[in-house]
Formats: sequence, C-alpha cells, structure tokens
Amino acid sequence: MTWPASEPELTEEQLRLATEEPPCWAAPARISVGACFICFPRGMPAAGPEGEPCWAGAAVVTAGHRVLLASASGFSRAPYRAGMLALREGPLLERAVRGLRRWPDVLLVNATGRDHPRRAGLALHLGAVLGLPTVGVTHRPLLAQGVWPPGARGDAAPLLLGGEPVGAWLRTRSGVRPLAVHAAWRTDVEIAIAVVLAASRGRVRTPNPLRHARRVARRARTAAQRRERGVGPSC
Repeated sequence: MTWPASEPELTEEQLRLATEEPPCWAAPARISVGACFICFPRGMPAAGPEGEPCWAGAAVVTAGHRVLLASASGFSRAPYRAGMLALREGPLLERAVRGLRRWPDVLLVNATGRDHPRRAGLALHLGAVLGLPTVGVTHRPLLAQGVWPPGARGDAAPLLLGGEPVGAWLRTRSGVRPLAVHAAWRTDVEIAIAVVLAASRGRVRTPNPLRHARRVARRARTAAQRRERGVGPSC
C-alpha cells in the first residue's frame, strides 16, 4: 500500500478507507504500546509549506517496560492542510515506525482517526498502511464535539461527529486538561480509552510511548540543527 501523491488521490483513498470494516483488534493480556511523532523546525508557522525539514520519532514500550526507539528525517511532501496530513507526514512516520527493531501490538499517533471530514484521518491511514491497530491522541478534536468529563483519572466523555461517537475526552491524570483520544484503524472508542490509560502512568498527562517518540524526534531535530551551525554534540 503506497501513500497518495496528491490531494484528489488522498481524498479518494480516505473515502475508501472509511468504508472498510476490518476486524476490531482484540488486545492480548499484556500489550506493548508504541507511538510516533513528527516535528518541524522551531519558529516555523504551524501551517508550514511543502519541502520543510522534518524529523519523526517512534517508540515502543514492551510489557517489561523496555523502551525501543527509532527516528527518521526528511522533508514534508505537501503544505499543511487540515484533513490532509497524510500527504505531509505519513511517509516519514511510516519510515520511523518501520525502523523499530520490534513492532508494538498497538500504535499511538499524534493525529485523529474517525474524527475527520471523511472519517479517515492520519492515525487511521497510517494504521492501514502498516497493518497495525492504531489510536489517535491529540490535544483537541478536529471536528467532533463533546463536553469535558469530571476531573478524576479515567473519567471520559464522548466526542461525537454527526451523532456518531468517534473518540472521547479522557483524563489521563486527575485535575489536568483531558486529552482527545480517537478511534482509528481496527480500534473503537472503548479500546482507544483503554489503550491510552494503560500507556499513561505516573504524574504526566501524555502517554509514555508518545512522550518517548516526541523526545527522540526533537533530539534528532536538535542534532541536525547543531550540525548545520557547525556545533559539536552536546554532553
């Protein structure tokens, strides 16, 4: 399965993916959770152009809490367009995940899934390309709406799009802003909530695999930018 090369091709592929009904993922008793994250040069506008340098990180946390990391670098293949992130970010995220020595049982993606104009956001698309169950994790929904849940860890409230539950607001830590979690490839809302809670431990809001993936992407960016400036590696 290859990534579309244009917005019309992506739109067609998203509409096709939205109609597919792969079997829902059945989680094993002990799961390894992975994540991927992409970053761009500091100081650049959020709606960046085509051809921007970018760095992707991937991580998997095994059942024994061992962390495996991988990274990839390249250039964005398209400008930023809401609902079209797969054109811009998909291939590099795929490359980072494929760099992991061991794949996770399920992958967290910093993007939406069914919460999308065509019900097939980047989190869902990436899962279909990789053949991995995926869950989207973002700070806010794209189109879906819903009220925040109560303030305790584990409290959740549905995010609805056209009356359909496509995700949920989820408190991963008591007393802090909830995250938006998204049903994506081979996952529904209940599975998405369970996976994100299982991956969120300690005093941090962001699931641990996503924190590791974000960190490795940002470290790759820092190393590249230091090389450009002719600065040696930091201790």
